[in-house]
Amino acid sequence: MSALERLNASVAPLIARARRGDAAAFTELARSCQSLIYRWSVVAVGDLDDAEDVTQEVLVRLHGNLTRYRPGSRFTSWLYRITRNAATDRLRSRRRQHRLLEDGRITLTGSAGESPDDRVIHHETEQILRSFLEALPGRQRQALDLVDVQGHSPAEAAAMLGLDAGTVRTHLHRARRALRSRLLEEHPELLEGLAP
Repeated sequence: MSALERLNASVAPLIARARRGDAAAFTELARSCQSLIYRWSVVAVGDLDDAEDVTQEVLVRLHGNLTRYRPGSRFTSWLYRITRNAATDRLRSRRRQHRLLEDGRITLTGSAGESPDDRVIHHETEQILRSFLEALPGRQRQALDLVDVQGHSPAEAAAMLGLDAGTVRTHLHRARRALRSRLLEEHPELLEGLAP
């Protein structure tokens, strides 16, 4: 069972109680979803402060619109659409350029026994990849994050983005191709040892 499936199953009773006006159930529901909403918000707006604001806005919208959720449908897909809409509203109001996690919350996994030189190389590689990700169009960046970083299937990502799975696969393919092309052009040493 995926993490999203587990979350969907665990919040189902909370949703039912919260829809009946149980404030404690809504508080627990919000607590269960907050970190996921924040992560989606960071990817959507690319700014940590804006992501916190979007997260709070989503929780307010969740509270006001919970009765519109159709039990039996995937709660996380519905919640993702609310998050995406709130992030879009935030970007329109701020008219900021997208930045992707400048403080390093999304990181490449390094081993605990890395040498200082390895840590420096790891950090530099991370910075390069972040700058390349920042340059991707929004849908490509979202598809890449949901599938390659968070580990969702293209079908799950499609449901969350409100797209069909084929479209998500296309965005994912284009994002991977664009990243690989830039890496080959600007930093071919990072691709050494990887399959073509």
